[in-house]
Amino acid sequence: MKIIVQKFGGTSVQNEESRQLAFNHLQNSIDQGYKVVVVVSAIGRLGDPYATDTLLELIGAKETRLSLREQDMLLSVGETISTAVFTNMLLEADIKATAFSGAQAGIRTSGEYTAGKISEVDVTRLRETLETVDIVVVAGFQGSAPNGDVTTLGRGGSDTSAAALGVALAAERIDIFTDVDGMYTADPRIVKNARSLPTVSYNEVSNMAYQGAKVIHPRAVEIAMQAKIPLRIRSTYLKGEGTLVTSQTEVSGRFDVKERLVTGIAHVTNLTQLRVKTDSVHTQQKAFAILAEASISLDFINISTNEIVFTVPERKREHVLTLLKEASYVAETTENCAKVSIVGAGIAGVPGVTAKIVSALSAKNITILQSADSHTTVWILVEETDLIAAVNALHDEFCIENELEEE
Repeated sequence: MKIIVQKFGGTSVQNEESRQLAFNHLQNSIDQGYKVVVVVSAIGRLGDPYATDTLLELIGAKETRLSLREQDMLLSVGETISTAVFTNMLLEADIKATAFSGAQAGIRTSGEYTAGKISEVDVTRLRETLETVDIVVVAGFQGSAPNGDVTTLGRGGSDTSAAALGVALAAERIDIFTDVDGMYTADPRIVKNARSLPTVSYNEVSNMAYQGAKVIHPRAVEIAMQAKIPLRIRSTYLKGEGTLVTSQTEVSGRFDVKERLVTGIAHVTNLTQLRVKTDSVHTQQKAFAILAEASISLDFINISTNEIVFTVPERKREHVLTLLKEASYVAETTENCAKVSIVGAGIAGVPGVTAKIVSALSAKNITILQSADSHTTVWILVEETDLIAAVNALHDEFCIENELEEE
């Protein structure tokens, strides 16, 4: 039995027209002899009746008095509705199909409400069902806690559901259908020369996703990478193959990952940089402990002898400042910042990358507020007003250069 898993996001199931396009992809897979497990997200986005954010608005969003357990009861409904609607469409087309909740598909979670982690996937029932039907539609974003409660998997959870099911079923591949035709070298909304990448490694696309590219959740990539199951990021609205995500050693052709210095440029906006004065290792440790105890996630951390520097989302700024002030710390803030990430497996050990970054940005009079690097990523912090110019300058410096090499 040949099995593939295909996930359709909210915009891919938001109306009859988009669902029909999704159906066309499924019909093509059936015609090729595949059994298909379809994972669906909630219908549409904020404003659409059953989208996740719309459901949150029903209970006052952040002001709700519902517990996290009760919020999960509500949030899981969006995917459940989408599953029933999608399955009904298939049955009307005389496709042999049935619908499963996340729990019925065998997805077990660790039990944290609104942010569950998949602990086990038992696909016994799912595999048995595929013997008698062509398609099983599964509600993404949800699973069952040890006590039987429904738990959701956090934002991007449907991608994670699809990857986990694909691994458990030993699927030939996992297709992630969305509203773009693959992974791009940069956000095409702000970089007119951005282009889609036909093939990338798991590590590259995971890094791009963690650094702000929103086409796939990085956890889904990590799950697929562990089992070495190929992923494809595809557009529901086009017939193309999109971007193939596979192991680094399998990325082949003239655009080989070993020859590609930079894969792409990603970015994250709405950040605040904080500089906190410290006079000892002890005061530094205490500051980090205070923020950790308050569940504040820090990014872009630099530590020197007399200060610590880090960024937080702007929505967390006032909370962080209050916590630090109560502990008698002095903090300076730079608001409205953006992090720009240069991602590429080819960066490791290559001299001159930082020089190119500084040169490209200085030519546009863009100030670098902070920087850091790893083997495959270089991060810089800039003022948000410089974001578009910075991403375009770096894309021209690194990714356009790649295009010329490819030609």
